[in-house]
Amino acid sequence: MTPLLALDHLWTVAGCDAAALDAVSITGNDPALPSVFRVGTLAAATVAATGLAAAECYRVRTGQLQRVKVDVRRALAAFRSERYLRVNDGPAPELRSPIFGFFETRDSRWVQLHTNFPHHLDGVLKVLGCANDRTAVAQAIRDWDGATLDQTLADAGLPAALIRTPREWAALEQAKAIANLPLFEIERIGDAPPQPIASLSARAGEPAGQPLSGVRVLDLSRIIAGPVAGRALASHGAQVLLVNGPHLPNIAPLVIDTGRGKRSATLDLRDAAAREQLEALTRDADVFLQAYRPGALAARGFGPDALARQRPGIVCVSICAYGHQGPWAARRGFDSLVQSASGIAYTEARAAGVDGPKHLPCQALDHGTGYLAAFGAMVALQRRATEGGSWHVRLSLAQTGRWLQSLGQIEDGWRAPEVGFDDVKDCVETVDSPFGRVLGTSPAEQLEKTPACYGRPPVPIGTDDARWGTD
Repeated sequence: MTPLLALDHLWTVAGCDAAALDAVSITGNDPALPSVFRVGTLAAATVAATGLAAAECYRVRTGQLQRVKVDVRRALAAFRSERYLRVNDGPAPELRSPIFGFFETRDSRWVQLHTNFPHHLDGVLKVLGCANDRTAVAQAIRDWDGATLDQTLADAGLPAALIRTPREWAALEQAKAIANLPLFEIERIGDAPPQPIASLSARAGEPAGQPLSGVRVLDLSRIIAGPVAGRALASHGAQVLLVNGPHLPNIAPLVIDTGRGKRSATLDLRDAAAREQLEALTRDADVFLQAYRPGALAARGFGPDALARQRPGIVCVSICAYGHQGPWAARRGFDSLVQSASGIAYTEARAAGVDGPKHLPCQALDHGTGYLAAFGAMVALQRRATEGGSWHVRLSLAQTGRWLQSLGQIEDGWRAPEVGFDDVKDCVETVDSPFGRVLGTSPAEQLEKTPACYGRPPVPIGTDDARWGTD
């Protein structure tokens, strides 16, 4: 599977006009990172789909065509944006808890703990009954059988995963549930008259400087996948307002890396007045992007159907870990856990002949799902412009992982050389911000007439008021 063929698949799943593919060129191929999986193909295809969708938005608005170029190496640099992040010429704040990672169990299985949020760490330590020390955790886990610990942590609402083989994963009801789903869904969920791609600029009579100039996006997401989607939309001109709960934890380097191009506000949706503020913002929004577990925001009155009633013509984008159907739909998950549960970490380790599991060399499921979400949002905006309606784009990390596994493997791909910071210096840019001098990866898609760029530096959570700006 080449990157161009993978892009063709994405374009077909989305129901887009195949003629537009003639405007895209992709250079490079796998293996470009040490992995037996085609992570370069995944990166280049999803980035190219995002870039081409942006170009199509621009064509719909202006009648002007433009070419899109993507290089596999640059796409993978973007897929590792959090790894290459630098602040004031030094390393970014610590990304992971010392307890994060793989542990061997009593029955010689492996489990992965995800303890980057303090309350998740505290919950795991309570279940294990041990001190906050990696050695103590390892000793405690050796008293558990792997499957029992996996289920116990899941029942406690804690993110963890038993390392499974691909066959073990395929036998689970959750794997069967997502096997019946497409890679992503773009569904019409309500009636509304056709509306321009950017309703704001259409009202103001402004020309389209970038493909998404005037598009308003509410980004209710944290960590990587959802924030990457919001960042991608911002890079093509959308006004993105990140909305976090003031009580919810975040991870400092990810706030910096994925916050480029966005405003940042806080609203506590447990409070009725805050929910009214979000409703008011929604009435003037084009896209409502969220990455909470299925049903969580619906319980607060912000499910897709409710949003379509509040704001006919809205494009809702929903991202979750394991899929919106099946017994694991509400299970907490992150990219690395989905890799562990679905056989990816097992396959990487077995190919490389290492003891214990081995993750992909990048958060490929997070970034791939993020770019697919931005792609789906732009496709839905184009359909709103021609067909009308309200739309819902649904994706999950597990569905993206399933697609990556379907792309086939590269024999000895794990032997590809590692790509360090010095190898990607032509793929980064710097900006002054409240955090200091931030160096981060540039947008990987190159558009001929409307280069992608981040119009704003990252800011701390809650810097801005919860309102739309004038740009």
